[in-house]
Amino acid sequence: MNKKKCKDEHFLAGGHGFFRDMGRIFEITWDFLKGFQRLRNVGPCVTVFGSARFKEGDEYYDVARKLGAKLAINGYGVMTGGGPGVMEAANRGAKEAHGKSIGCNIVLPQEQTINPYTDINIEFDYFFIRKVMLVKYSRAFIMMPGGFGTMDEMFETLTLIQTDTIRNFPVIAVGTDYWKELRPFVEKSLIKHKTIDPEDIDLVHVTDDLDEVIAIIDACD
Repeated sequence: MNKKKCKDEHFLAGGHGFFRDMGRIFEITWDFLKGFQRLRNVGPCVTVFGSARFKEGDEYYDVARKLGAKLAINGYGVMTGGGPGVMEAANRGAKEAHGKSIGCNIVLPQEQTINPYTDINIEFDYFFIRKVMLVKYSRAFIMMPGGFGTMDEMFETLTLIQTDTIRNFPVIAVGTDYWKELRPFVEKSLIKHKTIDPEDIDLVHVTDDLDEVIAIIDACD
């Protein structure tokens, strides 16, 4: 099993001895310091999320590549999880447009390898630290079609927005066909049962128009 995978797995596997926990604190602190050091002066960035499983030639790979280029042309660094698929495509588009391309990578046993289109690449040992960095150094999240990881990032970020922990932070879902069931689900379940406020449904912008994506981000500057 991959060593970096083991750190997260062992950390979450219940209680440990005092000295093991103290050692873990130093590892976590180092992961944070590494991210702070590399990203402190990175400038305005937008994070693009999406599945690692899309290949070149797939519809969503091609859209993500165009999106990465458009973000770069408009002055935004493109930050991703550093892996293949949509992440690779967005980094690739940014690099081809001579923009800043950043990967915040975490190694997974089957899917996650570092893509070759990043100018700045950081490997984190812990998932939660990588997530903190992606929020801290981004001014918007763009959700391309993806799986559990993409959903996790979307809903955790929406929770931060809903609780006023972060402000002026657009969440944009690109791919209207893929995301078309999202609004009905929220309306029929969450709003119906009053687990969120009706206006919370508008915290996610769903579009296929990449110019609209830029306009939404620009409006929050």
